[in-house]
Amino acid sequence: MNKEKSTQLDTPTRHFSVLLSPTPRGARLARLLGTEWLRTWDLPYGITEVAEHLVAELAANAATHGRLPGRDFRLALLARGETLRIEVTDTRGDDLPRRRSSSPDAESGRGLLLVEALSDRWGVELGPVPRKTVWAELDLAPHSPEPEAVCSGGPGALPKEPRGGKKPHQAPPLPPTAGAHSRE
Repeated sequence: MNKEKSTQLDTPTRHFSVLLSPTPRGARLARLLGTEWLRTWDLPYGITEVAEHLVAELAANAATHGRLPGRDFRLALLARGETLRIEVTDTRGDDLPRRRSSSPDAESGRGLLLVEALSDRWGVELGPVPRKTVWAELDLAPHSPEPEAVCSGGPGALPKEPRGGKKPHQAPPLPPTAGAHSRE
């Protein structure tokens, strides 16, 4: 019997990268492939759904604003330690992302607001020329709530103390019945 030492990694690399065409179809494929990769990992509850929205928005921006004929964009997902990083690289380093004002009935113009609201951090890295990478990060470790924080929402949240002496989830008393179902 041959006993050789073999070197194996205990944990597989949590990295995904793919080149896609800067078209609506490429952006849709980025979301689908990214979501499928994320579902293969044991990520905390809700992270996959938030990451799916971030991938969709960043890929749509690359296909719309970072598009140059004949040049693809790259989607990269990296799970390192307690952070999931989503990167989308395109070849329009001269066109940096910026918030655009949009009217309430406009069909577009809110993408970076979504990225900012959904991610824990986001930013842009330039280079190598002519590329730029727009990235967003999600913390994988659960956030611990502040000790005095109301956990059921903001202003107008459920009170901490039950009102009127009624215990939580206590059913109201039933009306008295006068033997309606009695066979006597």
